[in-house]
Amino acid sequence: MTEPKGKYTKWVACWGNATSITDRREAVYAKDITLRYPVKMCFGGDRLRLRFSNLTGTEPVRLTRVWVARLSTRDGRQELPVTLQGHTCVPIRPGEEVVTDEVPLSVEPGDRLEVSIYLGEVTQMNAGTLVTGPLSQGFYAYGDFAECEELPLQLTRKTNWFYFLNTIDIHTLPQNRALVCYGDSITAQSWPDFLTLRAWENGWRHVAVIRRAVCGTRILRQYDCITYQAYGLKGSVRFPIEMNVAGARDVIIQHGINDIIHPVGVEVNPFRPWSDMPSLSDLVEGTSHLYVDHARTLGLHVWSGTLLPIHGWRTYTPERDHLRQQFNQWLRTSPLFDGCVDFDMALRHPSCPSRFADGFDSGDHLHPSEEAYKAMALQVPEQLLV
Repeated sequence: MTEPKGKYTKWVACWGNATSITDRREAVYAKDITLRYPVKMCFGGDRLRLRFSNLTGTEPVRLTRVWVARLSTRDGRQELPVTLQGHTCVPIRPGEEVVTDEVPLSVEPGDRLEVSIYLGEVTQMNAGTLVTGPLSQGFYAYGDFAECEELPLQLTRKTNWFYFLNTIDIHTLPQNRALVCYGDSITAQSWPDFLTLRAWENGWRHVAVIRRAVCGTRILRQYDCITYQAYGLKGSVRFPIEMNVAGARDVIIQHGINDIIHPVGVEVNPFRPWSDMPSLSDLVEGTSHLYVDHARTLGLHVWSGTLLPIHGWRTYTPERDHLRQQFNQWLRTSPLFDGCVDFDMALRHPSCPSRFADGFDSGDHLHPSEEAYKAMALQVPEQLLV
């Protein structure tokens, strides 16, 4: 259905990921490469703006050229350059983010956007995040193809690393809003995409699901070694930055399992001392003050998400699971939250609550299967989507 013209009144984030430290491998620079990221639009508007992030970079970055294309079944493909203060090159200083000029591109529900970034000079690839799911697939091609309708097959590969592109905002109708899903690798995987698909399939066109998730992150601590830098920033650093979401009304917080499962002692791993092991009060205090208090200052409704079963994971112990279940009980019952999305209840085995139900374990006993991620998406209350 075509949305009425001339009634667009506010900016709302329609797509978003977190920005973190990328995995430290042998190669950390790129040159003469095109990145392309497709985005499905759940609602429309009359113009866009893009946020690019070099939050975790240690060197300046220059996006040589950025283009955004709209693909529509009505009138085909339309593409426009993205500028910053009128210039086609987008420079980003280390530790900073930039918001582009407005792009006068009309979009309707169901359209697909493609954001293409050409990096013409040697570029530090230190700012991005790894996400997966049915709607989360990017591409890269060797060479300059930012303005090309199709990337050359022989020079192109798929990627689930999303570099620099952090958020897309759309100028849209007043009833449209954003729902933020905040967390770690569980949220960096498929359930937010399945939540988006659930809303679309039910004809709910007023909520965009914005994913702010980084694999390996903890509420209370972060790693400063290159081995685990990709596990990201701690909650007190991440949350205020990642809650910069235009038009957000609600946030679902599903975070804390890495605080519980990571510590093993320096005799096993020098970067994972037992002193990192939190108590229940540590987890409660961190969630209350680092997350809920800040979200309230932004006027957000805050929903807790319970932590999933871990029986069989390589660092599983009954004591860790007891802590997880104690924390879950607080997440279910604390009056600090507007409600609880009980992912644990939906995915746990009925007769052994420390493990996944049959068919819901990906195989590592920590991350859910794709069927389980669909079940997580179904667990989100309808009131957050309509």
